Amino acid sequence: MARPVLTAVAWPYANGPRHIGHVSGFGVPSDVFSRYMRMAGNDVLMVSGTDEHGTPIQVQADAEGLTARELADRYNRVIVQDLQGLGLSYDLFTRTSTRNHYAVVQEMFRTLHRNGYVVPKTTMGAISPSTGRTLPDRYIEGTCPICGYDSARGDQCDNCGNQLDPTDLINPKSRINGETPQFIETEHFFLDLPAFAEALGSWLQSREDWRPNVLKFSLNLLDDLQPRAITRDLEWGVPIPLEGWEERTDKRIYVWFDAVIGYLSASVEWARRSGDPDAWRRFWQDEQCRAYYFMGKDNIVFHSVIWPAILLGYDGKGAGGGEPGELGELGLPTEVVSSEFLTMEGRKFSSSRSVVIYVRDFLERYDADALRYFIAVAGPETQDTDFTWSEFRRRNNDELVAGWGNLVNRSISMAAKNVGAVPAPGELTDEDRALLATTEAGFASVGSLLEKHRQKAAIGEAMRVVGEANKYLSDQAPWKLKDDPARRDTVLFTALQAISDCNTLLAPFLPHSAQKIHEMLGGQGVFAPLPRIEEVDDLDGGPAYPILTGDYSDVPRWESRPIAPGTPLSPPTPVFKKLDESIVEEELARLQGGATE
Repeated sequence: MARPVLTAVAWPYANGPRHIGHVSGFGVPSDVFSRYMRMAGNDVLMVSGTDEHGTPIQVQADAEGLTARELADRYNRVIVQDLQGLGLSYDLFTRTSTRNHYAVVQEMFRTLHRNGYVVPKTTMGAISPSTGRTLPDRYIEGTCPICGYDSARGDQCDNCGNQLDPTDLINPKSRINGETPQFIETEHFFLDLPAFAEALGSWLQSREDWRPNVLKFSLNLLDDLQPRAITRDLEWGVPIPLEGWEERTDKRIYVWFDAVIGYLSASVEWARRSGDPDAWRRFWQDEQCRAYYFMGKDNIVFHSVIWPAILLGYDGKGAGGGEPGELGELGLPTEVVSSEFLTMEGRKFSSSRSVVIYVRDFLERYDADALRYFIAVAGPETQDTDFTWSEFRRRNNDELVAGWGNLVNRSISMAAKNVGAVPAPGELTDEDRALLATTEAGFASVGSLLEKHRQKAAIGEAMRVVGEANKYLSDQAPWKLKDDPARRDTVLFTALQAISDCNTLLAPFLPHSAQKIHEMLGGQGVFAPLPRIEEVDDLDGGPAYPILTGDYSDVPRWESRPIAPGTPLSPPTPVFKKLDESIVEEELARLQGGATE
């Protein structure tokens, strides 16, 4: 029976379009993994959506003369379109402003409160003196009182990793306008994180095969857990579901709390839309399920400590005990798969400084698979890496075009010209059998690496197999075998079988070109399913919105599929576009021009 696998993908914030640094962390790696796991026979649910609440949305909406909902609507649609363009195979990409999401968040809050893990507390809140509006912790910067880092945020120091409170900062300043915030007394609800220190410690110490940087960072956080506010003085967000609070318009559940619950609410929404309202339980309550969470390293704390604490509290497994809520006991993450950061031409991505290329702009000029390939082979899997236009062009031209694309085009071209179909092979030689043994062995080696989230090594192994096929074709030189058509056809058959195998190995990484190559080989139907955008009504009466979804049930198995002699072949067109040297100067000039505007 197929094992259930939950792919929980970090929620992009809906205050602007996403750039390629964002999708290198949460987008492409999660899709490669999900596509492979489906091909390996697992039952995958890949969910996410746009994160739409909090003060940053409200601040930007005010600046643009929009309501928070109008701003979120705009960028939700942009992000959905961008992720579809990249071919990210979400079963459901939704949003946090749905009524379904509100209901699930409020159920989690009520149960945590009933179990004693959400407690009221009077604290000092930061207010903007010029606007009177609450400043969120992340919009306050100052010097860390622990390590002295001068750009610590009000919720956490990125240098030493310690949780902070805005009042802890030395010389705090607003990131919005530079003014010194005013601190006033305000009552809020806090998640009692210290009540989960023992349970979190036991759980984290039982984790195996996590990336060492993720596990070490997470364990270090347990040394100084503090209660963390989960409500704020806000107008835009999920109402607090308690008597005396629910009707208040000045206080809302804080964005970081409601966003992580989105993995669960999206699963519930997917199930409701599927016609089986309980289908989500297979991915949250089945002991056989494996749940993998994908994000950039700046989100580790929310997924390895805070979200597990919320789940433990809902299940009644903190220091104070308790009972699960009406949803039943919920499973913890199997692994938190965090990537490092992608920089651009040696600089940190910054939309405000125009050191950026947005996904939409990229896809207007280049193929999606070219970006997916670069992220897979040279992305920030375990360390920060740099995107440069010269390296992007080199990888595209030398590896995709001259390596994989050339193998496909010259092999199919020769077979189409000489036979018009997949040739019938004669008796295979040792060289023929050796190549086919190599391609068949690739399924075990590449698959094993993908299961361990070693995608860079996995695509390297797949391209090594491509290299072996290229060497075989050059060594056998079928273009020289005009006087021996039987041997020529055997070589071409062997090459086409190797190409079919390599296309399957590369399909999780390069779905758009995988579909093209499948069709070039005479294949019918969908080989690498792509997502589609659907306009849907809110299930509970809220405004309509677009979702990203798809039908991924009919995917090829992760194994060699014999090609059929006699399958008609047509002369192929190039699979990948060769990039002219001029694009490097053009893109650098565009980047420089944006930075000086």
